[in-house]
Amino acid sequence: MRISWTAKKTNDTVLEEAHTTRLLISKIRKRQATFFGHVMRREKLENLVTTGMLEGKRSRGKQRDKLIEGLADWLKAGKSLEAIEATKDRKKWRTMIANAVKQGT
Repeated sequence: MRISWTAKKTNDTVLEEAHTTRLLISKIRKRQATFFGHVMRREKLENLVTTGMLEGKRSRGKQRDKLIEGLADWLKAGKSLEAIEATKDRKKWRTMIANAVKQGT
């Protein structure tokens, strides 16, 4: 699709003409979710870091979004605790990821 830069078309219109959708965000979320499941099944330092249960003070300013909260929203798990509990059962975790990928972002 040779589209000139002077045509001033938006990304959405180009995607519609190409009969495709945005895939990058869903691929990133899927990889984050599989990594998160892997880390949560192992109870090591990575587990503590991703859940944010480290001792000490928080930094000043606006708090950053946690990985687990973003994944819980994407997986429609409700609370982040439900997502953590779902990682213990691989079949349940994989079906949650598959359903979220089907629905898109």
